[in-house]
Amino acid sequence: MALKTGTVSAGLGLLGVNAAWAQNAPNSRFSVLDQIFEKAVQEGKTPGAVAAVGQAGQTLWKGVFGNRALVPHKEPMTWNTLFDMASLTKVLITAPAIMQLYERGLVKLDEPVSTYLPAFAANGKQAITVRLLLTHYSGLAPDLDLSTPWHGKEAAVQRVMDARPINPPGERFVYSDINFITLGLIVEKLSGLPLDVYATQNILQPLSLSRTFFLPDSALHDAIAPTQYDEQNQLLRGVVHDPTTRRMDGVAGHAGLFSCADDMLTYAHALLARRAGLPSAFPLQPETLVLMSTPQQPAGKSDLRGLGWDIATHYSSPRGEHFPATSFGHTGFTGTSLWLVPDKETFVLILTNRVHPDGKGNVVGLRKDVATAAALALQTS
Repeated sequence: MALKTGTVSAGLGLLGVNAAWAQNAPNSRFSVLDQIFEKAVQEGKTPGAVAAVGQAGQTLWKGVFGNRALVPHKEPMTWNTLFDMASLTKVLITAPAIMQLYERGLVKLDEPVSTYLPAFAANGKQAITVRLLLTHYSGLAPDLDLSTPWHGKEAAVQRVMDARPINPPGERFVYSDINFITLGLIVEKLSGLPLDVYATQNILQPLSLSRTFFLPDSALHDAIAPTQYDEQNQLLRGVVHDPTTRRMDGVAGHAGLFSCADDMLTYAHALLARRAGLPSAFPLQPETLVLMSTPQQPAGKSDLRGLGWDIATHYSSPRGEHFPATSFGHTGFTGTSLWLVPDKETFVLILTNRVHPDGKGNVVGLRKDVATAAALALQTS
Protein backbone atom coordinates (compact mmCIF):
# COMPACT_ATOMS: atom_id res chain seq x y z
CA MET A 1 0.00 0.00 0.00
CA ALA A 2 1.27 3.46 -0.82
CA LEU A 3 1.72 6.27 1.61
CA LYS A 4 0.80 9.37 -0.38
CA THR A 5 1.60 12.89 0.64
CA GLY A 6 0.73 16.22 -0.78
CA THR A 7 3.28 18.92 -1.38
CA VAL A 8 5.47 18.89 1.71
CA SER A 9 8.62 20.79 2.49
CA ALA A 10 11.88 18.85 2.26
CA GLY A 11 12.77 17.29 5.58
CA LEU A 12 9.26 17.41 7.06
CA GLY A 13 8.97 13.65 6.59
CA LEU A 14 5.63 12.25 7.60
CA LEU A 15 4.40 15.49 9.18
CA GLY A 16 3.21 16.82 5.84
CA VAL A 17 0.69 14.11 4.96
CA ASN A 18 -2.19 15.43 2.94
CA ALA A 19 -5.41 13.69 3.97
CA ALA A 20 -6.93 13.54 0.50
CA TRP A 21 -3.88 11.86 -0.99
CA ALA A 22 -3.55 9.53 1.98
CA GLN A 23 -7.02 8.21 1.17
CA ASN A 24 -5.76 7.02 -2.21
CA ALA A 25 -7.59 9.70 -4.18
CA PRO A 26 -8.12 8.35 -7.71
CA ASN A 27 -7.55 11.81 -9.27
CA SER A 28 -3.99 12.08 -8.03
CA ARG A 29 -1.75 12.62 -11.00
CA PHE A 30 0.78 10.28 -9.38
CA SER A 31 -1.64 7.38 -8.82
CA VAL A 32 -0.06 5.52 -11.73
CA LEU A 33 3.14 5.27 -9.71
CA ASP A 34 1.32 3.31 -7.03
CA GLN A 35 0.09 0.88 -9.66
CA ILE A 36 3.57 0.43 -11.14
CA PHE A 37 5.14 -0.32 -7.76
CA GLU A 38 2.32 -2.61 -6.61
CA LYS A 39 2.59 -4.61 -9.84
CA ALA A 40 6.37 -4.95 -9.45
CA VAL A 41 5.93 -6.29 -5.91
CA GLN A 42 3.19 -8.70 -6.99
CA GLU A 43 5.41 -10.02 -9.80
CA GLY A 44 8.34 -10.59 -7.45
CA LYS A 45 10.57 -7.95 -9.03
CA THR A 46 11.33 -6.72 -5.53
CA PRO A 47 9.98 -7.59 -2.08
CA GLY A 48 9.15 -3.94 -1.44
CA ALA A 49 10.07 -0.35 -2.13
CA VAL A 50 10.19 3.15 -0.75
CA ALA A 51 10.04 5.94 -3.33
CA ALA A 52 9.51 9.67 -3.77
CA VAL A 53 9.23 12.38 -6.39
CA GLY A 54 10.46 15.88 -5.61
CA GLN A 55 10.52 19.22 -7.36
CA ALA A 56 11.69 22.75 -6.53
CA GLY A 57 12.34 22.02 -2.87
CA GLN A 58 9.06 20.17 -2.36
CA THR A 59 8.33 16.47 -2.06
CA LEU A 60 5.28 15.87 -4.24
CA TRP A 61 4.71 12.14 -3.76
CA LYS A 62 5.86 9.38 -1.45
CA GLY A 63 5.20 5.67 -1.64
CA VAL A 64 5.81 2.67 0.61
CA PHE A 65 5.14 -0.77 -0.87
CA GLY A 66 5.41 -4.45 -0.04
CA ASN A 67 7.74 -5.94 2.52
CA ARG A 68 11.11 -5.05 3.97
CA ALA A 69 11.88 -8.73 4.54
CA LEU A 70 10.45 -12.02 3.26
CA VAL A 71 12.65 -14.42 5.23
CA PRO A 72 12.95 -15.74 7.84
CA HIS A 73 9.51 -14.10 8.16
CA LYS A 74 7.68 -11.25 6.47
CA GLU A 75 8.17 -7.71 7.73
CA PRO A 76 6.19 -4.85 6.19
CA MET A 77 8.15 -2.11 4.46
CA THR A 78 8.19 1.22 6.32
CA TRP A 79 9.12 4.75 5.28
CA ASN A 80 12.06 4.84 7.70
CA THR A 81 13.64 1.59 6.48
CA LEU A 82 17.41 1.77 6.02
CA PHE A 83 18.80 0.46 2.73
CA ASP A 84 22.16 -0.75 1.50
CA MET A 85 22.78 2.02 -1.06
CA ALA A 86 25.39 -0.04 -2.98
CA SER A 87 26.94 1.97 -5.85
CA LEU A 88 25.08 5.15 -4.95
CA THR A 89 28.03 5.40 -2.54
CA LYS A 90 30.09 6.46 -5.56
CA VAL A 91 28.07 9.62 -6.26
CA LEU A 92 26.75 10.40 -2.79
CA ILE A 93 30.11 10.19 -1.03
CA THR A 94 33.24 9.47 -3.05
CA ALA A 95 32.79 11.77 -6.05
CA PRO A 96 31.78 14.79 -3.92
CA ALA A 97 34.68 14.08 -1.55
CA ILE A 98 37.09 14.18 -4.50
CA MET A 99 35.47 17.38 -5.74
CA GLN A 100 35.83 19.00 -2.32
CA LEU A 101 39.55 18.29 -2.59
CA TYR A 102 39.42 19.68 -6.12
CA GLU A 103 37.87 22.91 -4.84
CA ARG A 104 40.69 23.20 -2.31
CA GLY A 105 43.29 22.78 -5.04
CA LEU A 106 44.49 19.44 -3.68
CA VAL A 107 43.30 17.38 -6.67
CA LYS A 108 43.52 18.17 -10.39
CA LEU A 109 41.17 16.26 -12.66
CA ASP A 110 43.63 15.70 -15.49
CA GLU A 111 46.57 14.84 -13.26
CA PRO A 112 47.76 11.21 -13.31
CA VAL A 113 46.43 9.21 -10.37
CA SER A 114 50.03 8.25 -9.60
CA THR A 115 50.67 11.89 -8.58
CA TYR A 116 48.64 11.11 -5.46
CA LEU A 117 49.20 7.35 -5.23
CA PRO A 118 52.69 6.71 -6.70
CA ALA A 119 52.37 2.91 -6.61
CA PHE A 120 49.33 3.16 -8.91
CA ALA A 121 51.60 3.75 -11.92
CA ALA A 122 52.57 0.06 -12.00
CA ASN A 123 51.57 -2.24 -14.87
CA GLY A 124 50.68 0.38 -17.45
CA LYS A 125 48.46 2.69 -15.37
CA GLN A 126 50.68 5.78 -15.48
CA ALA A 127 48.43 7.59 -18.01
CA ILE A 128 45.20 7.11 -16.02
CA THR A 129 43.94 10.43 -14.68
CA VAL A 130 41.49 11.33 -11.94
CA ARG A 131 38.94 12.37 -14.58
CA LEU A 132 39.19 8.97 -16.27
CA LEU A 133 38.45 7.27 -12.95
CA LEU A 134 35.43 9.51 -12.32
CA THR A 135 33.99 8.90 -15.81
CA HIS A 136 34.82 5.16 -15.96
CA TYR A 137 37.09 5.56 -18.97
CA SER A 138 40.21 4.43 -17.10
CA GLY A 139 40.56 1.13 -18.95
CA LEU A 140 40.48 -0.84 -15.68
CA ALA A 141 38.49 -4.04 -15.19
CA PRO A 142 35.00 -3.93 -13.63
CA ASP A 143 36.10 -5.33 -10.26
CA LEU A 144 38.96 -6.81 -8.27
CA ASP A 145 39.47 -10.52 -8.71
CA LEU A 146 37.53 -12.40 -6.03
CA SER A 147 38.55 -15.89 -7.14
CA THR A 148 41.13 -16.18 -4.36
CA PRO A 149 40.27 -15.81 -0.65
CA TRP A 150 41.99 -12.49 0.07
CA HIS A 151 40.70 -10.27 2.86
CA GLY A 152 41.39 -6.86 4.32
CA LYS A 153 41.86 -3.34 3.09
CA GLU A 154 45.61 -3.66 2.59
CA ALA A 155 45.11 -6.70 0.39
CA ALA A 156 42.62 -4.72 -1.68
CA VAL A 157 44.99 -1.75 -1.95
CA GLN A 158 47.75 -4.02 -3.21
CA ARG A 159 45.45 -5.47 -5.84
CA VAL A 160 44.46 -1.99 -6.99
CA MET A 161 48.08 -0.97 -7.34
CA ASP A 162 48.90 -4.20 -9.20
CA ALA A 163 45.87 -4.01 -11.51
CA ARG A 164 46.49 -4.01 -15.27
CA PRO A 165 44.26 -2.07 -17.67
CA ILE A 166 42.08 -4.16 -19.97
CA ASN A 167 41.74 -1.23 -22.41
CA PRO A 168 43.92 1.80 -23.19
CA PRO A 169 42.98 4.75 -20.94
CA GLY A 170 40.26 6.89 -22.50
CA GLU A 171 39.25 4.37 -25.15
CA ARG A 172 36.12 2.71 -23.79
CA PHE A 173 33.50 3.21 -21.10
CA VAL A 174 33.74 0.27 -18.70
CA TYR A 175 31.95 0.74 -15.40
CA SER A 176 34.53 -0.22 -12.78
CA ASP A 177 34.43 -0.49 -9.01
CA ILE A 178 38.22 -0.32 -9.05
CA ASN A 179 37.94 3.27 -10.26
CA PHE A 180 36.06 4.33 -7.15
CA ILE A 181 38.04 2.18 -4.75
CA THR A 182 41.04 4.13 -6.06
CA LEU A 183 39.27 7.48 -5.67
CA GLY A 184 38.44 6.57 -2.08
CA LEU A 185 42.12 5.89 -1.47
CA ILE A 186 42.99 9.33 -2.87
CA VAL A 187 40.52 10.93 -0.44
CA GLU A 188 42.12 9.06 2.45
CA LYS A 189 45.67 9.91 1.35
CA LEU A 190 45.05 13.64 0.92
CA SER A 191 42.72 14.13 3.90
CA GLY A 192 44.53 11.88 6.34
CA LEU A 193 41.18 10.42 7.37
CA PRO A 194 39.44 7.09 6.77
CA LEU A 195 36.82 7.51 4.05
CA ASP A 196 33.87 6.99 6.39
CA VAL A 197 35.20 9.56 8.87
CA TYR A 198 35.87 12.06 6.08
CA ALA A 199 32.36 11.52 4.70
CA THR A 200 30.73 12.03 8.08
CA GLN A 201 32.61 15.24 8.84
CA ASN A 202 32.53 16.84 5.39
CA ILE A 203 29.34 15.62 3.68
CA LEU A 204 26.87 13.99 6.05
CA GLN A 205 27.11 16.34 9.04
CA PRO A 206 26.90 19.55 6.96
CA LEU A 207 23.65 18.18 5.51
CA SER A 208 22.40 16.95 8.93
CA LEU A 209 22.02 13.40 7.62
CA SER A 210 21.84 11.45 10.87
CA ARG A 211 20.70 8.14 9.34
CA THR A 212 23.30 7.84 6.60
CA PHE A 213 26.54 6.02 7.35
CA PHE A 214 28.92 3.19 6.69
CA LEU A 215 29.03 0.28 9.17
CA PRO A 216 25.54 0.52 10.74
CA ASP A 217 25.32 0.04 14.47
CA SER A 218 23.89 -3.33 15.49
CA ALA A 219 21.08 -1.51 17.31
CA LEU A 220 19.69 -0.56 13.88
CA HIS A 221 19.50 -4.17 12.69
CA ASP A 222 15.71 -4.42 12.66
CA ALA A 223 15.28 -1.17 10.68
CA ILE A 224 17.58 -2.32 7.85
CA ALA A 225 16.27 -4.05 4.74
CA PRO A 226 18.10 -7.39 4.42
CA THR A 227 19.68 -8.43 1.14
CA GLN A 228 21.01 -11.91 0.31
CA TYR A 229 22.68 -14.83 2.00
CA ASP A 230 26.47 -14.70 2.10
CA GLU A 231 28.95 -17.49 1.37
CA GLN A 232 28.39 -18.87 4.87
CA ASN A 233 24.61 -18.92 4.33
CA GLN A 234 24.12 -15.99 6.71
CA LEU A 235 21.48 -13.43 5.72
CA LEU A 236 23.15 -10.07 5.15
CA ARG A 237 21.39 -7.43 7.23
CA GLY A 238 23.33 -4.36 8.23
CA VAL A 239 26.37 -5.86 6.52
CA VAL A 240 27.19 -4.55 3.07
CA HIS A 241 26.01 -6.72 0.18
CA ASP A 242 28.92 -5.95 -2.16
CA PRO A 243 31.46 -8.77 -1.72
CA THR A 244 34.52 -6.61 -2.41
CA THR A 245 33.46 -4.05 0.18
CA ARG A 246 32.79 -6.85 2.66
CA ARG A 247 36.32 -8.09 2.14
CA MET A 248 37.48 -4.52 2.79
CA ASP A 249 35.66 -4.55 6.16
CA GLY A 250 32.66 -2.51 5.05
CA VAL A 251 34.13 0.80 3.88
CA ALA A 252 35.15 1.47 0.27
CA GLY A 253 34.84 4.18 -2.33
CA HIS A 254 32.45 2.19 -4.50
CA ALA A 255 29.96 0.75 -1.98
CA GLY A 256 29.18 0.44 1.71
CA LEU A 257 26.83 3.34 2.44
CA PHE A 258 23.46 2.82 4.16
CA SER A 259 20.72 5.43 4.15
CA CYS A 260 16.97 6.05 4.25
CA ALA A 261 14.39 7.96 2.24
CA ASP A 262 14.25 11.07 4.43
CA ASP A 263 18.00 11.59 4.26
CA MET A 264 18.00 11.01 0.51
CA LEU A 265 15.24 13.57 0.06
CA THR A 266 17.32 16.07 2.01
CA TYR A 267 20.40 15.23 -0.06
CA ALA A 268 18.63 15.52 -3.42
CA HIS A 269 16.82 18.75 -2.59
CA ALA A 270 20.03 20.30 -1.25
CA LEU A 271 22.10 19.24 -4.26
CA LEU A 272 19.61 20.61 -6.79
CA ALA A 273 19.15 23.87 -4.90
CA ARG A 274 22.88 24.40 -4.57
CA ARG A 275 23.43 23.57 -8.24
CA ALA A 276 20.83 26.22 -9.11
CA GLY A 277 22.60 28.80 -6.94
CA LEU A 278 19.88 28.83 -4.30
CA PRO A 279 20.44 28.76 -0.52
CA SER A 280 21.54 25.27 0.46
CA ALA A 281 23.78 23.44 2.91
CA PHE A 282 25.24 21.24 0.17
CA PRO A 283 29.02 21.31 0.68
CA LEU A 284 30.13 22.04 -2.90
CA GLN A 285 30.03 25.13 -5.10
CA PRO A 286 27.30 25.42 -7.79
CA GLU A 287 29.83 25.41 -10.63
CA THR A 288 31.39 22.22 -9.24
CA LEU A 289 28.00 20.50 -9.22
CA VAL A 290 27.40 21.60 -12.81
CA LEU A 291 30.80 20.17 -13.75
CA MET A 292 29.95 16.88 -12.04
CA SER A 293 26.59 16.52 -13.78
CA THR A 294 27.48 17.46 -17.36
CA PRO A 295 29.40 15.29 -19.86
CA GLN A 296 33.07 14.91 -18.90
CA GLN A 297 34.03 11.76 -20.83
CA PRO A 298 36.82 11.83 -23.46
CA ALA A 299 36.01 13.74 -26.65
CA GLY A 300 34.03 11.87 -29.27
CA LYS A 301 32.74 9.13 -26.96
CA SER A 302 29.02 8.30 -27.05
CA ASP A 303 28.71 6.94 -23.50
CA LEU A 304 28.06 10.14 -21.58
CA ARG A 305 29.28 10.41 -18.00
CA GLY A 306 29.68 13.27 -15.59
CA LEU A 307 32.17 13.18 -12.72
CA GLY A 308 30.60 10.19 -11.00
CA TRP A 309 27.08 10.72 -12.31
CA ASP A 310 25.60 8.77 -15.21
CA ILE A 311 24.07 10.80 -18.05
CA ALA A 312 23.48 8.54 -21.06
CA THR A 313 24.77 4.95 -21.03
CA HIS A 314 23.18 1.51 -20.90
CA TYR A 315 22.82 2.11 -17.13
CA SER A 316 20.46 5.06 -17.67
CA SER A 317 17.09 3.30 -17.37
CA PRO A 318 16.11 5.53 -14.38
CA ARG A 319 15.89 8.47 -16.82
CA GLY A 320 12.78 6.96 -18.41
CA GLU A 321 11.50 8.13 -21.76
CA HIS A 322 10.74 11.80 -21.09
CA PHE A 323 13.33 13.31 -18.77
CA PRO A 324 15.72 15.49 -20.78
CA ALA A 325 19.27 14.80 -21.89
CA THR A 326 20.43 17.29 -19.27
CA SER A 327 19.28 14.97 -16.48
CA PHE A 328 21.63 12.70 -14.55
CA GLY A 329 21.58 9.98 -11.92
CA HIS A 330 22.92 6.67 -10.70
CA THR A 331 21.86 3.19 -9.65
CA GLY A 332 22.90 0.70 -6.99
CA PHE A 333 23.10 -3.07 -7.47
CA THR A 334 20.83 -3.75 -4.48
CA GLY A 335 17.97 -1.91 -6.21
CA THR A 336 18.49 1.74 -5.30
CA SER A 337 18.43 4.65 -7.74
CA LEU A 338 18.32 8.43 -7.84
CA TRP A 339 17.67 10.44 -11.02
CA LEU A 340 17.78 14.24 -11.07
CA VAL A 341 16.56 16.86 -13.55
CA PRO A 342 18.34 20.14 -12.81
CA ASP A 343 16.27 22.33 -15.15
CA LYS A 344 13.21 21.78 -12.96
CA GLU A 345 14.98 20.85 -9.70
CA THR A 346 13.21 17.51 -10.02
CA PHE A 347 14.21 14.05 -8.85
CA VAL A 348 12.91 10.49 -8.60
CA LEU A 349 14.18 8.38 -5.71
CA ILE A 350 13.67 4.61 -5.61
CA LEU A 351 14.93 2.48 -2.72
CA THR A 352 14.52 -1.30 -2.89
CA ASN A 353 16.31 -4.43 -1.74
CA ARG A 354 15.49 -6.26 -4.96
CA VAL A 355 18.26 -8.85 -4.28
CA HIS A 356 16.37 -10.16 -1.23
CA PRO A 357 16.30 -13.03 -0.61
CA ASP A 358 17.76 -14.94 -3.57
CA GLY A 359 19.21 -12.31 -5.90
CA LYS A 360 16.53 -12.86 -8.55
CA GLY A 361 14.68 -9.55 -8.30
CA ASN A 362 15.00 -7.07 -11.14
CA VAL A 363 14.01 -3.39 -11.04
CA VAL A 364 15.51 -2.18 -14.34
CA GLY A 365 12.07 -1.98 -15.95
CA LEU A 366 10.53 -0.56 -12.78
CA ARG A 367 13.00 2.33 -12.74
CA LYS A 368 12.25 3.19 -16.35
CA ASP A 369 8.49 2.93 -15.96
CA VAL A 370 8.44 5.03 -12.80
CA ALA A 371 10.58 7.79 -14.34
CA THR A 372 8.48 7.83 -17.49
CA ALA A 373 5.23 8.07 -15.51
CA ALA A 374 6.64 10.65 -13.11
CA ALA A 375 7.79 12.86 -15.99
CA LEU A 376 4.32 12.71 -17.56
CA ALA A 377 2.63 13.43 -14.23
CA LEU A 378 4.89 16.43 -13.64
CA GLN A 379 3.98 17.82 -17.07
CA THR A 380 0.36 18.07 -15.91
CA SER A 381 1.25 20.17 -12.89
